[in-house]
Amino acid sequence: MPYRIQESAQVDPTASVGDGSAVWELAQIREGASLGRDCVVGRGAYIGAGVRIGDNVKIQNLALVYEPATLADGVFVGPAAVFTNDHQPRAVAPDGTPKRAADWKPVGVDVAEGASIGARAVCVAPVRVGRWAMVAAGAVVTKDVPDFALVMGVPARQAGWVGRAGARLEEDGQGRWRCPETGAVYRESGGALSEGEEES
Repeated sequence: MPYRIQESAQVDPTASVGDGSAVWELAQIREGASLGRDCVVGRGAYIGAGVRIGDNVKIQNLALVYEPATLADGVFVGPAAVFTNDHQPRAVAPDGTPKRAADWKPVGVDVAEGASIGARAVCVAPVRVGRWAMVAAGAVVTKDVPDFALVMGVPARQAGWVGRAGARLEEDGQGRWRCPETGAVYRESGGALSEGEEES
């Protein structure tokens, strides 16, 4: 299935858009960016130059994904979420002259497979959000988020674990956690969570 780009969207000719993807009104995809298959870029969203986006990614209205961010397959970015790219932002140099593109080196946000970024959350680069992790709405992420972690607040702190279904996991004793929706079992060791075998 070919991709769909609404007439008012701006997609640079050097950007690539995968089959089945949709780019909605007033969205902008900059030069050299790549968007995988079956993605959705919502109204007014911004995808920076050279940003790499996998398959089945949903970027909701007004989200700002600045380069050099990378989003793996299955990532969700909520409305008005922001991925920054300048660790020491300044409009001018110390002598008062305007800073140019060559005067700074952008740093990126890396979002791993299946992770979700809530509405109006801010990810302050450089930072990595782990596999299937969940960043709560309005959170400000200033340090790496472990796989399957649920983080919330300003600054974001871990408040629990979530499974692939997105539900908060329930502790099941002896380092085991269980998804209340799917029954999937996860195991915690050394502050990290890994997937175990599903139990009946």
